Amino acid sequence: MEIVKVYKESFPAVKLVGKRYTNADRDEMGTFAYHWQQAYREGWFEKLRQCKSIPGVSEDDLGVMRVTDSGSTFAYWIGVFLAPDADVPDGFMSVEIPAGEVGVCWLRGNAQNGELYSAGASDLCVEAMAQKGWGFSQDGWFFERYHCSRFTKPDEKGNVILDICAYLA
Repeated sequence: MEIVKVYKESFPAVKLVGKRYTNADRDEMGTFAYHWQQAYREGWFEKLRQCKSIPGVSEDDLGVMRVTDSGSTFAYWIGVFLAPDADVPDGFMSVEIPAGEVGVCWLRGNAQNGELYSAGASDLCVEAMAQKGWGFSQDGWFFERYHCSRFTKPDEKGNVILDICAYLA
């Protein structure tokens, strides 16, 4: 696993639309893999892509996390970022996230062995952002962005790039 690139992006205000989970929804391995499988099996992303999008922002599937209340409340969302005035389809939830600067870390690794989804992978990226002097928002949002071409087209070694992102202070 290796960091390929670390940079900032300016995000507009977005509406996160998807399904929300808590620690109680984790599987025996501590992941949300079953819920991702369900999302693809039931065509959630196809439904969400029919909603009002933001060009350059709404194209990618997301795993979005937030810890609030001094670390006592954890939420994990599977969904997409849509326009703030997008309608929310039946069966989905939403939350609005204001515009902000986002730290982005491209992490190259094997999607099949789980290394990209580990706490160590996130910690590696957070440390790379911190080394640039970037602080993180209090009760801020972190997300895994499964970029269409970087994540879906493995290189000659079978590795892909997962974007690990965090709203900055």
